[in-house]
Amino acid sequence: MGQTVFIPRELDANEPRVAASPDTVKRLAALGFDVVVETGAGTPSRIPDEEFAKAGAAIGKAGDAAKADVVLKVRRPTDAELKGYKSGAAVIAIMDPYGNDAAVAALAKAGVTAFSMEFMPRITRAQSMDVLSSQANLAGYQAVVDAAAEYDRALPMMMTAAGTVPAAKAFIMGVGVAGLQAIATARRLGAVVTATDVRPAVKEQVQSLGAKFLAVEDEEFKAAETAGGYAKEMSKEYQAKQAALTAEHIAKQDIVITTALIPGRPAPKLVSAAMVASMKPGSVIVDLAVERGGNVDGAVPGKVVTTANGVKIVGHLNVPGRVAASASLLYARNLFAFLETLVDKTTKTLAIKSDDELVKATMLTDAGKVVHPAFAEAAEPPKGQHVEPAAIPAKTMVADASVKKAAPKKAAGKNAATGKSAAKPKGIA
Repeated sequence: MGQTVFIPRELDANEPRVAASPDTVKRLAALGFDVVVETGAGTPSRIPDEEFAKAGAAIGKAGDAAKADVVLKVRRPTDAELKGYKSGAAVIAIMDPYGNDAAVAALAKAGVTAFSMEFMPRITRAQSMDVLSSQANLAGYQAVVDAAAEYDRALPMMMTAAGTVPAAKAFIMGVGVAGLQAIATARRLGAVVTATDVRPAVKEQVQSLGAKFLAVEDEEFKAAETAGGYAKEMSKEYQAKQAALTAEHIAKQDIVITTALIPGRPAPKLVSAAMVASMKPGSVIVDLAVERGGNVDGAVPGKVVTTANGVKIVGHLNVPGRVAASASLLYARNLFAFLETLVDKTTKTLAIKSDDELVKATMLTDAGKVVHPAFAEAAEPPKGQHVEPAAIPAKTMVADASVKKAAPKKAAGKNAATGKSAAKPKGIA
């Protein structure tokens, strides 16, 4: 018998995704693994037990985790689940460790080797393992679908004998993976699309999708991106100018989708209460960052809120999970691509190399200790190893539009950007 990979059913009621597909089960078996899938694990993603069985998996129960050498999950395992894992097992999932120190400590105490897939470096070798991108892509698509469902009018322009139906105006705030897909989807549905981002490099990407780019394109904007592709924190003066431009634009929009997420940080505020109040009745705002505090004032996690002026603010949780069948297929391929790098092709067993760049970036706990430098106690960079400083995002990326008077001019030196960088929104953005 080979080593065993176990795929459990996710316990979170809001998580319909599964960490394997019939295709990846076949691939795992080809690597030499015995694959066990907990009964019902794939049902919410439209994958019945029979499909897994046909692909070569054994259908088991939760207790089968005790004999697994590898556990593939979507969400971080609960304390109860960890008690059923054997010490030394490799557990690969979206661990969401920021702000969850007790949960990280529990992983170490359980003796598992935990890998956090959202820490996968964005390098060519790891593109097929990038769960943030694969899931954000679907979130951007679903955000437009959700907006269209709440919007009580047609999105495309329609010219009929009875008259013309004007095209809906959609504004995408944040042009990362999710934002680009939102632009593309809204355009396909016939909306007139505009988008904004503080990084000048994305302007061409926005225009290539048929949308218009909105930004205050001054000298500070032209230098707003670091060599690593990250957005610099903008000066208060620039933020005020961008806020005025954005506020005027939002008032004319039918649909606004915000996508700015920064791992380990509260989501930056993009849309103020005054901006929401300026929008027309029936307008829709979809906040993809609602689980991290939200980009929109008034957004409530898990709810669709209708404001006093008739604007709907959509705050669905786990948006990729709203298209679970598609999300699971992509996520399963991400996991397989990573696990494949951990396997010795000759012996067909796990051979985790601690000096591998993917392992160093994603390993959270090992041998009873928290080993990731961002979470280990008194973690200091090894001699000769550079560690990227923590990002310092602006608390509010768009100022309150209700402020009408211009701020008194200050010396340019005081208003200049500090030089510290805010991380480019990842995952959703």
